[in-house]
Amino acid sequence: MNRYTTSTFAALLVGSVLTSCFSDLDTEPLNKRITTSASVYKDPASFKQFLAKLYGAMTLTGQRGEYGQPEINAPDEGTTSFLRTYWSAQEITTDECISAWGDPGLTEFHGQNWSEQNGYVQLLYQRVFINIAYCNEFIREVTPRIDGLSSSEQAEVKMFVAEARFLRALYYYFALDLWGNVPFVTEADAPGAFLPKQISRADLFDYIQKELEAIEPALAAPGMNEYARADQAAAWMLLAKLNLNAEVYRGAGNTRYTECLTYCNKIISTGKYSLTGQYKDLFLADNDRLRNEVIFPIAEDGNSGRGYGGVTFIIHAAVGGSMDADGGFGIASGGWSGNRMTNAFVDKFADPSGDTDHRAIFYTNGQTLEIDHPTVFTEGYLCAKFKNLTSTGAKGQNPTFVDTDFPLFRLADVYLMYAEAVKRGGSGGDLNTAVDYVNQLRTRAYGNTDGNIVSADLTLPFILDERGRELYWEAQRRTDLIRFGVFSGDVYLWDWKGNVKDGASTQTHYAIFPIPASDRAVNTNLVQNPGY
Repeated sequence: MNRYTTSTFAALLVGSVLTSCFSDLDTEPLNKRITTSASVYKDPASFKQFLAKLYGAMTLTGQRGEYGQPEINAPDEGTTSFLRTYWSAQEITTDECISAWGDPGLTEFHGQNWSEQNGYVQLLYQRVFINIAYCNEFIREVTPRIDGLSSSEQAEVKMFVAEARFLRALYYYFALDLWGNVPFVTEADAPGAFLPKQISRADLFDYIQKELEAIEPALAAPGMNEYARADQAAAWMLLAKLNLNAEVYRGAGNTRYTECLTYCNKIISTGKYSLTGQYKDLFLADNDRLRNEVIFPIAEDGNSGRGYGGVTFIIHAAVGGSMDADGGFGIASGGWSGNRMTNAFVDKFADPSGDTDHRAIFYTNGQTLEIDHPTVFTEGYLCAKFKNLTSTGAKGQNPTFVDTDFPLFRLADVYLMYAEAVKRGGSGGDLNTAVDYVNQLRTRAYGNTDGNIVSADLTLPFILDERGRELYWEAQRRTDLIRFGVFSGDVYLWDWKGNVKDGASTQTHYAIFPIPASDRAVNTNLVQNPGY
């Protein structure tokens, strides 16, 4: 599964995958070449190929590279990529990013005035639940076949199933975060068309927690699995994030900061992880070598994993204006002139002492800082963080489709979660240790200790800003702003929030997305989220 070979992405979908439990999505499989589970699972070697499909579905869109045989119908197949739609929902809705394309759905994202008809919300919803259906199908079909395997095969396949359960828990975590109360189906639901019941946000939280705890023993030890496959550290990371956000997901007073610290400490105490020397290297075309910091990536490959979603989208959509697309970013034919930074976010890197935070990887030539016209790409500084170039300056394999992996989970986030959980009163942590973890990040960022802080500086507002400086454009921001209570409303305004240049208050129900109208029209079990 290193860099997902072409054969790994062979068409392995079965006809029942989508129709068995997600008929309410009004979606059907578009690839009919394989029609029975018996043919898919005849050879145990196919188990790993289907597992690769589960991982590949985090960024890919169909069965024939960049275009053709898509899994979801859309005018632009690239918009059906999970990473592309999830990234847009997490970033374009916040102070970190504004799109110049003027698409109605994206304008609604940044203005925080979307509805249950928003096309991007619907595509993300479909992709999340189709990927859950793939996981259910794998677990349903493979689990009963384990006893018929040799002892050596059994151990490996049990780990495959644990990984599929991890991925399902991960997608349900995204659903928990994005929509809250959602349709719920597992492998225990027999194939056949039916309308899934809706699970409450609190009950889904408990399910994810128990599922991750149950599979932990069957996962590979930290850092011991093949690259881009989940291990115990990935499960602990998801548990830490789940518990850090417990008060959002379970309601006021339901804090679990101690539990967050427990899982952060598990990751740190393994001794398997350390910070990469150069921050910029984490976002280059050879970042697959940085397993010391990256705990769980979404793998990309410019030749065998082609698609107009994923990091290909992140890089291309950020390039335009006077940027050198070829020499500076390793992509041909210029960029897509889409996404850039807001003024409010750029200001978070201003240091009164004059010291330079090297995490501010911005492109400013020919760009104005102020954004007077949201659809003018040359207004607003550009993000140059992700590139299809290696750490030696070599270009990726393909000038159109990138090799740069997406660092979904990395150690820097663990350090910041630890610091936040300590400040919010969790037991099992230490304030001086929290300050040290933050200073490790800032020492790397500044190249010296000039940017280091003392314990009095470690406030919650500082931590939120520091998370932005360290993790911007890594699909963390929306969740962070919601947890800190500044996503909607008027406590924190940024340029063009509420579709007003200086920012305007938005309604608090936008802290959760609506269940798409198309799904509710079919599934009468679903109740819409408040405010929509």
